[in-house]
Amino acid sequence: MRRVNLGRLEFEYESGDPAGFRSGMARFGPGLGAEITGASVYELPPGQALCPYHYEWGEEEWLLVLSGAPTLRDPEGAHTLEPMDLVFFPRGPEGAHRVQNDGDQTAYVLMFSNVTWPTATVYPDSDKVGIWAAKGSPDNIMVRRESAVEYFDREA
Repeated sequence: MRRVNLGRLEFEYESGDPAGFRSGMARFGPGLGAEITGASVYELPPGQALCPYHYEWGEEEWLLVLSGAPTLRDPEGAHTLEPMDLVFFPRGPEGAHRVQNDGDQTAYVLMFSNVTWPTATVYPDSDKVGIWAAKGSPDNIMVRRESAVEYFDREA
């Protein structure tokens, strides 16, 4: 039986993450054999956010607060969450979200979703769109909407 103990996770931090977005992640879906769903626990120190405000076009996401009191920003505003709160983010603009820790204690949240390739993520605050063709693909790209071109641009 494959299993993971959520109380004994090791969190990885990306050295290139800017201040305000330094959270630790423990991804365990693939290690348990998951292919079409994903799950990760995030360690969210005070003053840090998981990622910028965004929404997904290909994936539904869920958030379960394990401990702490993170702040959730969604289209309705900002909400303080508490342990055992469960939130669902549908695809599209109505599922936009950002999770940050405005408190003084480290928060831990579990996020899980379906895993879809290809997919797109929209970042409304910075007017960017991320296109993800496949894990590790050279076709993955982050662009500003203003860089859009017409369909037949550069075609002969």
